[in-house]
Amino acid sequence: MTATTHESLFPAQPDSADAVLAGLDPEQRAVATALHGPVCVLAGAGTGKTRAITHRIAYGVRAGILQPASVLAVTFTARAAGEMRGRLRQLGAGGVQARTFHSAALRQLQYFWPRAIGGEIPRLLERKVQLVAEAGARCRIRLDRNELRDVTGEIEWCKVTQTVPEEYAAAAAKTGRDVPRDPAEVAKIYTTYEQLKRDRGVIDFEDVLLLTVGVLQDRPDVADTVRSQYQHFVVDEYQDVSPLQQRLLELWLGGRDDLCVVGDASQTIYSFTGATPDFLLGFRSRHPDATVVKLVRDYRSTPQVVGLANGLLGKARGQAAAHRLELISQREAGPEPVYSEYADEPAEAEGAARRIKELIASGVRPSEIAVLYRINAQSEVYEQALADAGVPYQLRGAERFFERPEVREAGLLLRGAARASTDPEEADNTVPQQVRAVLSSRGWASEPPAGSGAVRDRWESLAALVRLSEDFAAARQDATLSDFVAELDERANAQHAPTVEGVTLGSLHAAKGLEWDAVFLVGLTEGTLPITYAKTDEQVEEERRLLYVGVTRARLHLSLSWALSRSPGGRGGRRPSRFLDGLRPGSAPRGARGAGAGGSGGVERGSGGRKRRGPVLCRVCGRTLSEAGEIKLMRCEDCPSDLDEALYERLREWRMEQAKALGQPAYCVFTDKTLLAIAEVRPGGEAELSQIAGVGARKLDKFGADVLALCAGGEPGGNEAAEGSSEETEEEAEK
Repeated sequence: MTATTHESLFPAQPDSADAVLAGLDPEQRAVATALHGPVCVLAGAGTGKTRAITHRIAYGVRAGILQPASVLAVTFTARAAGEMRGRLRQLGAGGVQARTFHSAALRQLQYFWPRAIGGEIPRLLERKVQLVAEAGARCRIRLDRNELRDVTGEIEWCKVTQTVPEEYAAAAAKTGRDVPRDPAEVAKIYTTYEQLKRDRGVIDFEDVLLLTVGVLQDRPDVADTVRSQYQHFVVDEYQDVSPLQQRLLELWLGGRDDLCVVGDASQTIYSFTGATPDFLLGFRSRHPDATVVKLVRDYRSTPQVVGLANGLLGKARGQAAAHRLELISQREAGPEPVYSEYADEPAEAEGAARRIKELIASGVRPSEIAVLYRINAQSEVYEQALADAGVPYQLRGAERFFERPEVREAGLLLRGAARASTDPEEADNTVPQQVRAVLSSRGWASEPPAGSGAVRDRWESLAALVRLSEDFAAARQDATLSDFVAELDERANAQHAPTVEGVTLGSLHAAKGLEWDAVFLVGLTEGTLPITYAKTDEQVEEERRLLYVGVTRARLHLSLSWALSRSPGGRGGRRPSRFLDGLRPGSAPRGARGAGAGGSGGVERGSGGRKRRGPVLCRVCGRTLSEAGEIKLMRCEDCPSDLDEALYERLREWRMEQAKALGQPAYCVFTDKTLLAIAEVRPGGEAELSQIAGVGARKLDKFGADVLALCAGGEPGGNEAAEGSSEETEEEAEK
């Protein structure tokens, strides 16, 4: 049970340092007791990393090894920092600072600005989009809504990677960024944006980090003061640090190594913002004497979910994949993941809503169910489907709980009731009874209102406060209403919101760090996941990691679905995400030949040594193929294609050169269908290439090296065409 998903039952504080260690597994205990020198914790999804590092801090404080005020724990979201503060408070280490990088830097900047710079700190610009739009207009560059958002993102990326406008074009090209406008235009807008900020005396969130770095670099006296305050550092989600954040961390440390970092390279999903796992993966080379602990016991998900997650990463490539953690589920077996294909997106949404209603009817709370998608634009159809089905939902990333008008109003009323609570009869009432009495005057009732919309949203917020009061009273039976109001204030400051009883709709990025009993991963088609603009191998691998994050959010029930078309009656030309190849029933790994779950469709050898082909299955839908053209393609004619068009054109040009050298028609080298099959499969070796119909032993020997070189993105190795004319026909090659 974790604070991110289940409401904390407000456990009593441990009565000793040793009691803090109770309940930790051997690896978590190793983390908690490693209190000196550099420590690197490689923590897989669901392995209890937050538990391990908060118990580490609390153990150090309770044992007298760490002074609470000397510890700075940093993470990446206000919610995660709030959760960390809440856990530390429950463990008796409430004086520890747990903040985001920006929050910690802003606090230091505000304190030291008068001394280091003089005067008042510039006003913080909360939203830079309007100023970017003005900068574009001044440059006479018209930006539509999407371009405005993307150019703003490029400016943020430049600042966290410490890229100045003059270097933007080269840096964007080097990193393979999908730039929203001509790089020269982006650089011009960036320059103008910075000038507008200076003219108006404002700074943005990235400036907070940049200016703090500048002050610490230029003022040794300020740096010494900060370092005397903080001697021990903990960094959560270390795979997501940017070069600028790493520089700030190094300045905080000042050459010391009392640092504990926690991360998982397989959950790096924010590289578009400048985050990089390089600092996590290179930690041991920078700190050869570091203590390294791996957390791989997954307490969150069933073996079925963990098996899918491991299988997904098992096909990954690149530096992060080389350091992947093989998770081991600690839970009992559960249901198999469900794969569903629909004709169109509305049908997919209705199918998800129908299954969600079934789960709720079986006892799963709506707040323990999530629908996750790649982009926020996909939410609308699911909002409609859930509303039509009468299922309450909440949008992840919407207004913060404690900032909702009804919650703020409820807090004021409860505070007033606590101050006025002098009636002896009222004092005899329990805290939940008093909370219900106050909130009933503002729309709370024991039964929810019919339908959805604003009235239902308001009720859900108030109901969350009622449930919180019940948990609070169960843990502290002598608590008063004033105690509960104080708890609400602490939670509001920590952004530690209670659970709202509704199905969560959110993007895969927004789901990071959360978990649910049931997760629906929807819209899993090529072009959406991986997204169309993921061009490089590195970008595609990040999309794979994004799906991995989605899979590992599920504790028990996991559903994966896709739609063949966007709208009813549309052409069903979409294909399921390549990341599911070889994992979903009836599919095979990319490059393998149509073998389904049962292993049929492979190549057998007869006693005479010649290839004898078994039944050939469509590598998309699994149907047995009979037509020669379909067999060559290894898929049904009407099944969606995954053609690499650039590779297909390179193969055609190469075939033309070979045919000219042979003095034969092009089809004598390879037919169009065979070239299409090669460009779809993209074989990585001779074994895979030989599985493609039309690639006989002689052609493999003659042309195989050239074809494989082209598939790998290289140039053909100059195979010479055989002397004389080739008598081998396509039919002979298939024998």
